[in-house]
Amino acid sequence: MFYFEPAPASHPELQQLVTELDDWQNALYPEASCHCLDLQAQPETHLYCLLARTEQGETVGCGAVVLEGENRGEIKRMYIRPAWRGHKLGEKILASLEGVARKHSLPWLRLETGIHQHAAIRLYQNCQFEICEAFAPYQPDPLSVFMEKALV
Repeated sequence: MFYFEPAPASHPELQQLVTELDDWQNALYPEASCHCLDLQAQPETHLYCLLARTEQGETVGCGAVVLEGENRGEIKRMYIRPAWRGHKLGEKILASLEGVARKHSLPWLRLETGIHQHAAIRLYQNCQFEICEAFAPYQPDPLSVFMEKALV
């Protein structure tokens, strides 16, 4: 089993997971198509980050939601260490982040992922995210997939 705990963007374990995610994405995409958000640059009042842990306390994944005003939130920095994939942890992290968005009365969630991240795209589609056009601050990118989900 897993449990989740909120974490500040500066949390060392969160930063380690984000570094692992960046290293993985940098191997898949050119720099212009890596839309990596610096969580620490976001105002804490507009950001919720979480760590996923095993019952033994090992950090195995993370995710964040950027709360963008009254209309939308954006899922960012979803990552699960390879050894822990296949345990439905992505669905659980996403559900937790959706819960945060709902508590903030956000009617929509959106996200950007890369075309080579097939498992992530399947996860989001299985969780009722639908492909959409690029949204600000992004520009259309042939290596990106943009998705959104109505929460109401």
